[in-house]
Amino acid sequence: MIDYAATYGEFWYQAASWRSPRRVVFKIEKPYNQLAHMYTFIVTNMEEMEHWQVIDYYCSRGRMENFIGEGKQGFDFASVSSQGQTVKANRLQLHALVYNNFNWFRRFALPKHMNKNLIDTVRFKLLKIAARVVHTSRYVKFKLCSSCPYKKEVFETFRNIWALAVQLE
Repeated sequence: MIDYAATYGEFWYQAASWRSPRRVVFKIEKPYNQLAHMYTFIVTNMEEMEHWQVIDYYCSRGRMENFIGEGKQGFDFASVSSQGQTVKANRLQLHALVYNNFNWFRRFALPKHMNKNLIDTVRFKLLKIAARVVHTSRYVKFKLCSSCPYKKEVFETFRNIWALAVQLE
């Protein structure tokens, strides 16, 4: 059973303000059991690449832009607290370390359906929730309110963390 279909192609187009026609590469996607098609159009001057290579190149570039944006917004890469270059470089390295740690957390601890969530979404769903911490002689319990919409995700994250095997060298 085919659950997904994609068609690639190209055509040349010249807008009124352009001096010459440009190559337009397109991808039309049709997921199974959906009525609407998804269209991607890219205007490019890359003539030596195949249709699918141009789409993959620009999608990879966009994905990298998203990583940079997440670093700037979610991990404050752009904050500058000092005039010295050494302080700025150290601060950026610290923020990059936190970003990498979050990616490990996202990969190994979060539920599978939350793997692609940005840091702001994870903060909203897992960290910015009201909970009561109850200490007993043997346990530490987190008590969430009964109306918490992300209760299942919180407990699944805790289970995933407890299931991680510590490897000491």
